[in-house]
This record gives sequence, structure tokens and C-alpha cells, in this order.
Amino acid sequence: MEMHEIVQKEPELWDLFCRKEEYGSSLRDQYERFSYYLSSDRNILEPRVSKYLINHGYHVEYPEGKPFALCLTHDIDVLYKNKRRKTLEALDHLFNARFSASIHSIAQMHSKKVPWWNFSDIMALEERYNAKSSFYFMVEDPGDPEFNYSIEDCGAVIDEISERGWEVGLHGGHTAYNDPVEMRRKKQRLEKVLNKSVVGYRNHYLRFNVPETWEYLHEAGFQYDTTFGYNDCIGFRNGMCHPFRPFNLKTGKAIEILEIPLVIMDGSLFDSYMRLDCDRAWEITRRLIDTVAECHGVITLLWHNTFFFGEKRKFYEKILRYCNEKNAWMTSGEHIASWWKHNVKV
Repeated sequence: MEMHEIVQKEPELWDLFCRKEEYGSSLRDQYERFSYYLSSDRNILEPRVSKYLINHGYHVEYPEGKPFALCLTHDIDVLYKNKRRKTLEALDHLFNARFSASIHSIAQMHSKKVPWWNFSDIMALEERYNAKSSFYFMVEDPGDPEFNYSIEDCGAVIDEISERGWEVGLHGGHTAYNDPVEMRRKKQRLEKVLNKSVVGYRNHYLRFNVPETWEYLHEAGFQYDTTFGYNDCIGFRNGMCHPFRPFNLKTGKAIEILEIPLVIMDGSLFDSYMRLDCDRAWEITRRLIDTVAECHGVITLLWHNTFFFGEKRKFYEKILRYCNEKNAWMTSGEHIASWWKHNVKV
């Protein structure tokens, strides 16, 4: 019996799994996102659907007998410093009494180095814990609102990432989540630089429409997506801590793409939304890791390349260290998607 056939037996969990309340909802934030504060589900820290599946015989095994997986991902929004953006960022940190972060932003404005070209450092850190990760690159054009770098200028570092066994995926721009033509065009452009197929995707600002974005991603030829999480809160958006095939309530059919749900984003924890200090952020992060480990699930972490400094870098390493001690399989979305395809019934 497939996963969706098990969940269908429990109507409340089925609606949660499919995110029924998001269908046709006009409740959206300024970026047209359905955020956690708009949801009727208040058990965001509990993977209720995954627990139900486990209680009904669902079981997952990982390579080398690992008990659970940590999916490590990085969205590459910015590579080059933007003095106007850094000035606003420094003022925001100062206004909210985040003095060390404000000083860091000011220092970056005056640095002659490319501030976020830190891929080798990230991979070296992960390698110390026998981990690999995914880097999702934007493919924007000069004049686009989010343009910061040309993907064609990243050929050398993309080659290095791929040759070392890390993943390069697509970070779709603001409108891509609702535009299959744009998805396909940017996928092809990234593939030309990478010189092989791109299988993984996450949309910028976590913009996503249920169920249309999944259908567009399938049509564009992606094997998996990992956008599906809330921007304003960490946790389990549809009660799942396992990858799954989404179900389209409009067609009554499963969609042929794997969703590796996003659980923790750096910006949600710290500066932009929940605004937690490191102690409180770690308390909740450790709880989520322990919960996923108990469910033999996958916990997906989004840590931007711009968060690899100071306490934020130490926090990321703390997650690696803790999951390594718990014997997690720490790897990329591509590796998890491939394992699921060949070893797990979804």
C-alpha cells in the first residue's frame, strides 16, 4: 500500500497532508505566500502525519543502517556585496540591538573581498563531519529585481562543487513558482553551465502554490523539490518529516515528483521572523532533530551562504556535530531523492 493510501483513511490528517486549506485560499502575505500564521494547524512542531504512517507500518531504512537523515541545503541569493542593502541591513541590526551583526554588515561594506564566495569553506566544514549538501543557484538576468550575479560567471565554482560530489540545483526566481516556462528556461541555462541534468529545486522566498507548483516542477523535468516549508516558522508544514509524493486534490492523482519538505531555515529562526537568540533557537532545533530521529525521517536544513559568519556559522556546525553524534546520514537533496526512488515506496 502506498503512502497516500494509508493517510486517506484518516480524514483530518489527509487534509493536513494535502494542505487542503491552501486550495484557492485568498489569504496570502505580501509575497503571495500561505504563511504559518494563516494556518488552522497549530501543531507545527509535531510531524503528525509521519507518526500516523509509522504506527501503521511505514518504515524507512537508510544507507549503512543510519537511523535518520539530515538534508543539507544552501540557497545562493547573493555573492557580491551591495552597499545600499548592507547599509539597510546594518541599520536594522542596530535598531534591534544586534550590535555584532551590525558591525559585521558595516565591515562587509568596506571589504575588498568577494564576501560570500565561500563554497570551499562550506564544503570543507561539511567534509569534516562526512557530510555533503546542495547548493541552489539563481539564474537571473541584469535588470531583474534579484539579480546579483551571472550564472555564467560561476562555471569554475560550479564545476568544483559537482566534481567533489556536492549538488548544484536551481533556486527559482520570484515568479518562477507560478511560471513553468520560466522554470524550464532557467533549468536549461543552469544545465548548460553545469554540463549535466539539474534534478533539484527550491523557489526564492519559499514562494509556492499548492498544488500547481508541484505540477509545474514535474512538467519541467525536476526529480524533487524542497521549497515546501513555512517562511515565518520552522516545523512540519503538512505534518510530514519524510519525503513524499504530493497528492493533487483537483485531479485525484499523486504528482510524479518527490517533495523533501523544508523544516528549518536560518532566516526563520533568527533575523527575519522568529527572532530567537542562539540558546532558544538551539532548544527548538534540537527538539526537531530528536523528533525526526525518533521517526526515522529526514530533517531538511536551509542555511544560506550569507549565514556562514560568527555565531551563525558556529550554530550550523553545532547542528552538524549533534547529528553526527546521533549517526545521521548527512547528505544532499539529490542523494536523498535517488535513495528514495530506488529503496522507498512513496
